[in-house]
Amino acid sequence: MRVLMIGDVVGRPGRNLLRRVLPRLKKERNINFVICNGENGAGGFGLTAPVAEELFAMGIDVLTSGNHIWDKREIYQFLEEEPRILRPENYPPGVPGRGWGVFQCQDVPICVLNLAGRVFMGELDCPFRAATKVLGEIADRVPVVIVDFHAEATAEKVAMGWHLDGKVSAVVGTHTHVQTADARVLPQGTAYITDLGMTGPLDSVIGIKKEVILERFHTQLPARFVVAGGPVVLGAVIIDIDPVSGKALGIERIWEVNDETK
Repeated sequence: MRVLMIGDVVGRPGRNLLRRVLPRLKKERNINFVICNGENGAGGFGLTAPVAEELFAMGIDVLTSGNHIWDKREIYQFLEEEPRILRPENYPPGVPGRGWGVFQCQDVPICVLNLAGRVFMGELDCPFRAATKVLGEIADRVPVVIVDFHAEATAEKVAMGWHLDGKVSAVVGTHTHVQTADARVLPQGTAYITDLGMTGPLDSVIGIKKEVILERFHTQLPARFVVAGGPVVLGAVIIDIDPVSGKALGIERIWEVNDETK
């Protein structure tokens, strides 16, 4: 089984890039299942139902998210209605949506679990305990488990990788929009990378116009964030998984720059 995991898609530039390259990538690389972090998909902040439907129509199977999923209130009801959109599992009880789901890929059940970190992020429930609880609920019936750990701190992500080594197929970090160079299969068979990076404007500050961010740093005054233009990068990984054991066989980074102006 070959799974493509796509880093945080940033606004229209990120969506346009996926529309252009995803069909080719799925065909050329024999991709069976596609997961994408969509929390920045609508204008760079948050997600809306029309944008989610647009991403699903491109061939994405599951959308994960993080702290920015709440930026647009109109998504709240859609989170309740659409099982293919996940928000972090370790939010307090009663918030809209769900943090994990079991889907079908080539007649094999695959669990996608979304978690959020707490270091430099917010006061959420423990993601480590949340992961253990979910794994207990699906034990012995779902061999393939993919975790999107949306977190700021590298150490927290690395710790989650070791916590889940041998228990899940992959632990993939998101949130920072900067791809890390540490993709590997851990000793007990779990694919790991600290951060996928983003699918968004390359000549920017993590997706936002660099001029806006520089002005904010220089003046310390509020500034309206605007998604940048120009060349767009696809940050992703391809993970090969044994569908019987759920063990990862390999993980490959993708960092592909496309000129959005063409």
